[in-house]
Amino acid sequence: MQQLTKLPTLQELLIDNEDSLKQNALTVLLNQDPPAKWLVQHPMIRDYRYIPIEKIEYLLTKIYPRWWVEIRNSQIVANSVVVTVRLHVINPLTGAEEWQDGIGAAPVQTDKGAGATDWNSVKTDGVQKAAPAAETYAVKDAAEKFGKIFGRDVSRKGSMDYNNLLKESTLNSELEK
Repeated sequence: MQQLTKLPTLQELLIDNEDSLKQNALTVLLNQDPPAKWLVQHPMIRDYRYIPIEKIEYLLTKIYPRWWVEIRNSQIVANSVVVTVRLHVINPLTGAEEWQDGIGAAPVQTDKGAGATDWNSVKTDGVQKAAPAAETYAVKDAAEKFGKIFGRDVSRKGSMDYNNLLKESTLNSELEK
C-alpha cells in the first residue's frame, strides 16, 4: 500500500527551518546563470548559445555526490538517431535519489547531395557518430531541467529569478499577499 504524504499548511510554508533554508540555497544555486565564458555559439544555429557537455558533466560532479545516466531508449526516426535518457542524481542535502528525463536527436550523415532518407547514401560511420551525439543532447536536456546553471534559460527571452528564496522576509511577504 502506498504511503500518503500530508500536505503542509500555509502557516507551515511561511515558517523557514534549517532544512527548508538549505533546500532554498540549493534551488538558488541550481538557478544561477551559468558563467558567460562557458557559453558557446552554435556553429549552425544563428543566435543560439549552449553549454558544452564537458561543463554540464563538471557541474553535475561538483554539485551532486553521485550521478549517472540511464539510457531508456534509442531508435531511428526519419534520418536521425533519437535517444531518451534518465539522468539520476543524489541530492546533496537529503541523500535521496532524484531524476530528470531528457531526449536528444542527431542526424545520420549521408553523402553530399543525397536525400536525408536515402539509406544507400548513409556514411559508413553515420550511426556511430549520431548515436553518441544524440545521447549527449539527451543528457543536456535532462540536466537543464535541474536548473538554469545547466543552461535551461540560455536561449530564452525571459526567466525567473530564484534569488529571493534566500531572503526570508521577501518570501514571507510574497506569500502573505
